[in-house]
Amino acid sequence: MPIALDLFVRYGYGIVLLWVLAEQLGIPIPSTPLLLTAGTLTATHKLSLPMVLVAALAGSLTADSIWYAFGKRYGGAVVRLVCRLSLESTACVRKTESYFSKRGAAALLLAKFVPGLGTVAAPIAGQIDMGYGKFLAFDGAGALLWALSSLVGGRFFGDVLKRNPHALSTAGHFAVAIFVLLLLGFLGWRMLERRAFLRSVRMARLEPTELKRMMDEGEPVFIVDLRHRLDYLPDPRTLPGALSLTPDKLVEQSGRIPRDQEIVLFCTCPSEATAAKMALTLRKMGIHRVRPLRGGYDEWKRLGYPLVEIAQTTAA
Repeated sequence: MPIALDLFVRYGYGIVLLWVLAEQLGIPIPSTPLLLTAGTLTATHKLSLPMVLVAALAGSLTADSIWYAFGKRYGGAVVRLVCRLSLESTACVRKTESYFSKRGAAALLLAKFVPGLGTVAAPIAGQIDMGYGKFLAFDGAGALLWALSSLVGGRFFGDVLKRNPHALSTAGHFAVAIFVLLLLGFLGWRMLERRAFLRSVRMARLEPTELKRMMDEGEPVFIVDLRHRLDYLPDPRTLPGALSLTPDKLVEQSGRIPRDQEIVLFCTCPSEATAAKMALTLRKMGIHRVRPLRGGYDEWKRLGYPLVEIAQTTAA
């Protein structure tokens, strides 16, 4: 048996616990390949399926409880921090907030199956002041489904291999190499995809100072606040004259967007992700004078530029 595989068999439960804990804390190391490998080894009784499941649940619930506590105390700032660590940071805030709005606590049951949602769901649950007992019940059930699906899949593969001892021996020799190659390939692809997206964002952004100058000089500018309603909880203000629209509503009303003036979109996502994606979407629809605001709402606020209550801009 290869040394690496032998070490995994000896310390498998601890490795699973720490690996899942690290992933759920935000380190971009996917746990699914590891759980599949552990599930395969349970077919040969080198590992116990119930014990691997307990280790995965312990790692997941520990990390989620930590993020829940931070989200309860620090709110949206923690959510954006988690998304910066996520491989799906370009979409995780918007996806998770939408899931919670539509499904409430039940969103926790499927969050770990959706890329980018597993880690950020816990701090959002704390942000909206969900009771810890309720959070633990739904999050635990979701973690159980997530871990069990991978372990059972690996166990099925192991049972197939067990019927052919030669195939099982061959798989054992190459299992570690295949696992490492798959992991590196996945991480590399996600990093390249993210770099390409961020490059397009940097080329299109509008500086807050430039927007402030345009507003001061009375230039026509159409400003859209893309933030989710959960983002208004800690600070219910927005830019003067901004229209609050979710991305889907913005697309629905794209025919009413003026073509003869600058369109400025802003959000609170890492790297202006939501605003950038919507800018690209509108450009594909023929609206070319559209740009995301660099730094979004947080940068505008940091610079001390004027803000108004949400109610005032809605009326406007």
